[in-house]
Amino acid sequence: MKDSSMKRIIFLFLASLSLVNTSFAEDNKPHHWTYGEVKEWGEVPEFETCKLGKEQSPINIIKKDVKKSDLPAIETNYESSKAEIVNNGHTIQINLAAGGSAQLRNDEYKLVQFHFHTPSEEKINGKNYPMVAHLVHKNADGHLAVIALLIKEGKENAALKNVFANLPAEEGKSDLANEINVTDLLPASLKYYGFNGSLTTPPCSEGVAWHVVEKPIELSKAQISAFKKIFKSNARPVQPLNGRVIEESN
Repeated sequence: MKDSSMKRIIFLFLASLSLVNTSFAEDNKPHHWTYGEVKEWGEVPEFETCKLGKEQSPINIIKKDVKKSDLPAIETNYESSKAEIVNNGHTIQINLAAGGSAQLRNDEYKLVQFHFHTPSEEKINGKNYPMVAHLVHKNADGHLAVIALLIKEGKENAALKNVFANLPAEEGKSDLANEINVTDLLPASLKYYGFNGSLTTPPCSEGVAWHVVEKPIELSKAQISAFKKIFKSNARPVQPLNGRVIEESN
């Protein structure tokens, strides 16, 4: 076989491998989703839990149906941490390098990040708050727990002043100049509604321990408006309880 023919065969073989690898990479890209298509999330194979799951979040909390319980109190051990602010196309998220931890349901969970939704994804007696902050935690086994801080309009939130002064309008990320201690965000009382649920975004994975704090925190009208200029609405509708019992801590 002539050298030219051999080189051509090798070239075509390598080109075919390139096409296969490119196709494989394309097939394994995460499926793009939007809040405008929230009703169709479960139609995507990798997101089918959004439709088939029986413990989905968020939920509507009807106070008269809540069961008084001896749920363990939330105990926090948050620390000041360097932080990264991210616009991921769905929300503004604050990633914490070393934000400390919380004792939740008698287990220790590391605080990983927090992010925002408007209006609040959780409803109380059928009504939303203007916003909610979700504090996302992970334990040593990889299980997730979320503390939801409902947000009402009020005075400027000093603890979040640096965050809301630097909200990225476009997708991207940057380091915040000042460290954040999430302790400064918490209300005086951490009495909460507890239930088992899921992620509120695709793939809607279940097995998430939810803690919706009863006492809301405040953001100013200007702070809320600043977020809404970027995300007019980024909340999943409430999901059926399917027999779940919502408990209230003492």
